[in-house]
Amino acid sequence: MTPEQAAAFARIALGHVTREYPHKSDHIMTDRADIYTPRDLHPIFFGSFDWHSCVHGYWLLARVRRLFPDLPEATAIDALFADAFSPAKVAAECRYLDRPDARGFERPYGWAWLLMLYSELVVAGLPHAATLRPLADAFAARWRAHLPLMTYPVRAGTHANSAFALVLADRYARVAGDAAMRDAMAERAQLWFGRDRQAQAWEPSGEDFLSPTLMEAMAMQCLLPAETFAVWFAGFLPSLPETLATPARVSDRADGRIAHLDGLNLSRAWAMRSLAGASDGRLQAALQAAAADHLAAGIGELAGDYMGEHWLASFAALAITGTD
Repeated sequence: MTPEQAAAFARIALGHVTREYPHKSDHIMTDRADIYTPRDLHPIFFGSFDWHSCVHGYWLLARVRRLFPDLPEATAIDALFADAFSPAKVAAECRYLDRPDARGFERPYGWAWLLMLYSELVVAGLPHAATLRPLADAFAARWRAHLPLMTYPVRAGTHANSAFALVLADRYARVAGDAAMRDAMAERAQLWFGRDRQAQAWEPSGEDFLSPTLMEAMAMQCLLPAETFAVWFAGFLPSLPETLATPARVSDRADGRIAHLDGLNLSRAWAMRSLAGASDGRLQAALQAAAADHLAAGIGELAGDYMGEHWLASFAALAITGTD
């Protein structure tokens, strides 16, 4: 990532993490008392169109702040964080999780991004990590409790994708030193994906922003020993299918679901770059070339329409800087 890219990403995120409307809710109302405005229930993560996008908008700002501390935008980021990450606001976000109807709130996508945000604050050495820790602890506990209940993974190319959650939660577990969580996730990944061979990669679906095939491989790469992963990956994806090598075409960026495909190009680039590092020969070269093509297809589409602007820069940062 260049300083110019980092500054542009920061400006995009600063422009939407405190933009309350338009707003898409993941909120169950049981009576009139549950009617709310976003800031009422989520005093930190009320912007960016939806809760999870606001969370990873903050992650993007924390990532930029860590990698480029001398950016002019760092002053605005520091002021935002000082206001947002207060004990009272974190407590309010935690209270929302105590609602009887909030068991499935943002599961697993928002859970994983909150853990990713916390880990970034820890690695950056920012004091806000300690303030946010009660919320991170709450989502980590939910994830640990939920894993044994998942007999089958969700293989969709959208928010429910189980492998994507494993990848982000693995970053948290490594930073937090939570070996038990990593062991539990590795066991679950083997149960879900260990027997998969010769991936057909019938992709993409029309609203994907994740590749089920590549996310599965990336989760296994994160959680398996390198030698074990290499054997598994050789059987799972012996070559790169044309369906994965070709960037997705986006026909209407004003349609929020079709605009997901810009995110698919970016998340594929992220996964391919990671997997290329564990490959060799023709597959490595194919992954590297396809990653460059996908990044080129997505990197110019981060702003202009709010349906993409409220989230795509985070995926561009993943594609460029990786999980760590």
